[in-house]
Amino acid sequence: MTEVKCISHADRGIAVGDVVAKGDYRLTRDSLVRYAGASGDFNPIHWSQRVAESVGLPGVIGHGMLTMSLGGRLLTDWLGGPAGIVEYGVRFSRPVVVPNDDDGVTLHMALTVTGFRDHGLIEVKIEASTGHSTVLTRARALVRRPESAT
Repeated sequence: MTEVKCISHADRGIAVGDVVAKGDYRLTRDSLVRYAGASGDFNPIHWSQRVAESVGLPGVIGHGMLTMSLGGRLLTDWLGGPAGIVEYGVRFSRPVVVPNDDDGVTLHMALTVTGFRDHGLIEVKIEASTGHSTVLTRARALVRRPESAT
C-alpha cells in the first residue's frame, strides 16, 4: 500500500524549498473499509458506489481523515516518530475518489520546507494529489528538526 521515500539531509542543512520526503499511498475499497472499522465512520459514501452516486459524488470517496493521517504518516516517517510534530492542520479541497474495487487510486504526497522559526522549528507544506487533482490545501506542519538533519 505504501511507498515512502524520505530524503536525508544529514550531510547538509535543510533549506527553504527542499522536498524532504515523498510518499505514494495506494487506496482501495478494502483500505477504506478497514479505515471505517478503525475509525467507526461507516458512512456508505466510503464503500457503496450506489450511495455515493445517489448523493452526487463521482464515486466512492476516501475518508478525509484518512487522507490527513497519511500526511501525518509521511511526517512521522521523515521525523523518525511523532514527537517532532508541534502543529499539523489541513483543509480538504477535493475528495479522494476510489474508482473501483480492484485498482483503487494512488495518493501522492510530498513535504516541502517553507520556512524556519526560533528554537529549531521548521515549517513544512504537505502536498497531496491524485493524478492532477490536489486533495488538500493549506496543509501545513510545524516540526522539530529531525535528528538526521542536525
